[in-house]
Amino acid sequence: MTSEITSTKTPFVIEWRDGFKVGIDQVDQEHRHLFTLVKALDLASVDQTVEELLDYVVTHFSNEQELMESSGYPAFEQHLKLHEEFGAQVADFLGNQGAWTEDRVQELRRFLNKWLIGHIMTHDLRFGKWRANQRAPSAPVVPAVVPPTGFFARLFGRNRPS
Repeated sequence: MTSEITSTKTPFVIEWRDGFKVGIDQVDQEHRHLFTLVKALDLASVDQTVEELLDYVVTHFSNEQELMESSGYPAFEQHLKLHEEFGAQVADFLGNQGAWTEDRVQELRRFLNKWLIGHIMTHDLRFGKWRANQRAPSAPVVPAVVPPTGFFARLFGRNRPS
């Protein structure tokens, strides 16, 4: 008697970790949400999840690029190109009109996780460190000015009675 062994593939899932933080709250929150969307990819809801993911990627890239541009980030143009290249790679993947299968969903998940982690830990982290170094040094402490009183204050028009 032979028994057939069926193997089911374990989904390729990478969870958000604090080690992925770049130190910019908005960017970190958006990255966390991207990981959540990638994790949600499954065969049953792939079309809906991919649509939501693509919409959110556009939102995230726009927000991140605005932060970079408005802060004068010197590598902004190079970073923008990385985002554009990612968009082209995703379009190529999705342009493959093959039917969604569990293997294709897993391939997409692997690609997205690999790209996200590599991009965050290299390029976004570089921006986070640069931005942290750009913060203006704290202003020197200025002692409180005590308004003058007495003869000279009256002479020069200060502390006039109302």
